[in-house]
Amino acid sequence: MHRPSLPTTRAALRRGLLAVTSGALAATAVVALGVGGPADADGAARAGAAGLAAAPREGNVVTPGDFIGYGFDQCHTPEQRSMNRWLQSSPFLAVGIYISGDSRACRDQPNLTPTWVSKQLAKGWRLLPITLGPQASCQPRFPRYGDDETISPKPGDNGRYFKAKTQGQDEAVKSVGVAADLGIAPGSTLWYDLEGFELRNTRCRESALSFLNGWTQQIHELGYVSGVYSSAGSGIKMLDDARVNRPDRVVLPDQIWIARWDGKANTSTSYIRNDGWRPHARIKQYQGGHDETWGGVKINIDRNFLDVGRGMVAEPETHCDGVRVNFSSYETLRPPTETVTPPAAQVKALQCLLTEHEFYAGTINGRWTKATVKAIQAWQAGHAMPQREIWSRKHWMSLLSAGETPVVKFGSAGPAVRRLQRALNAAGVAEPVVMNGLFRAATQTALRTWQAKVGVEVSGVAASQTWKALAAGRR
Repeated sequence: MHRPSLPTTRAALRRGLLAVTSGALAATAVVALGVGGPADADGAARAGAAGLAAAPREGNVVTPGDFIGYGFDQCHTPEQRSMNRWLQSSPFLAVGIYISGDSRACRDQPNLTPTWVSKQLAKGWRLLPITLGPQASCQPRFPRYGDDETISPKPGDNGRYFKAKTQGQDEAVKSVGVAADLGIAPGSTLWYDLEGFELRNTRCRESALSFLNGWTQQIHELGYVSGVYSSAGSGIKMLDDARVNRPDRVVLPDQIWIARWDGKANTSTSYIRNDGWRPHARIKQYQGGHDETWGGVKINIDRNFLDVGRGMVAEPETHCDGVRVNFSSYETLRPPTETVTPPAAQVKALQCLLTEHEFYAGTINGRWTKATVKAIQAWQAGHAMPQREIWSRKHWMSLLSAGETPVVKFGSAGPAVRRLQRALNAAGVAEPVVMNGLFRAATQTALRTWQAKVGVEVSGVAASQTWKALAAGRR
């Protein structure tokens, strides 16, 4: 079968993508042209399968998106059982996967399929797709197999290392083709893994820089975000020096992934300047290969800390046209007496939340009415609780935590985190947490304290067991 050359293919793919304007259509164009996929680079041969492959990819979110938190990477893509166990128990919410590149250590990836990608994204994992192709010419461990090329160190007539740049462009085309086949959405970050090399070797350094220049240019043209992984003292320093000293000569990656095994879970390193790729465009691999066991599953991993996109973001939310539902402490509410009246603000919050769950149809006025009592007793009956005219902390926890029950942990953000924070404040077992929808250290500490008190696995992760205990009002 005739296979078009990569430069020709790259040009065809560029024309196809520039002919459309929406991200969704761009993704379709990539898949339909079928460039650089794992089985065949001939677009005509693979175009017919594009429609069949497109369906499971609908709804796949851009990855990693906005995120601050922990991640891991490993050679082989883990099987689904392992991913499920680690989601439930580990601190990690991001995972690096080797999708492409002839020089990667694990060329075979039996678990890495479009279905696997879609499942992880749907469960909340942030994916970091990695390509490990041609490496720096002075890197002694490459070529790894003999049939994997290295970056050409030959300068052209103008000293611009054109061949190395072309290699970078070609590798980007292949990586985008594989990413599209896997259902990784345009706008996602694709990472190039450039292993450490001798930075003082001029031709080796300059050709590697030209390669990454071509990689980023082509990744941008094809509708994805460019990321580069490398050691802090070689590839990352090289990019940072280029950023400062010759920004007009090099197209820089949008995000960097710093390999610096200093054991510090942050994105800092003394090898580069503090202002580079900030805010929110850095990952640091702060611990190298080691075994970790979570949920009874052991995997050999590297540890990473991410700060990307817009960081940790939770969109604002309102309830019942502005009714306040956030309180640092939720009081037990009782029928009014001659001397005591239930606090109107919290009664109003109760009425609002019961309205949202379709248990209350009265006026949201903050008054303890017969309709309010009827609604709380309906809630109690519907949640296997004795029917009373009193609304306690236990009942608050049940109501405040009600809704979808995704796994949330450090780095999560959004409505489910707000519900968790409110329920923890209702439990009253720790210092009140700010109910901002951002799962940071204070929320993790409060959750662990509550988990220890009620006998739930002390993981700092809100998974199924935790949500069930909150719904039951355990405190």
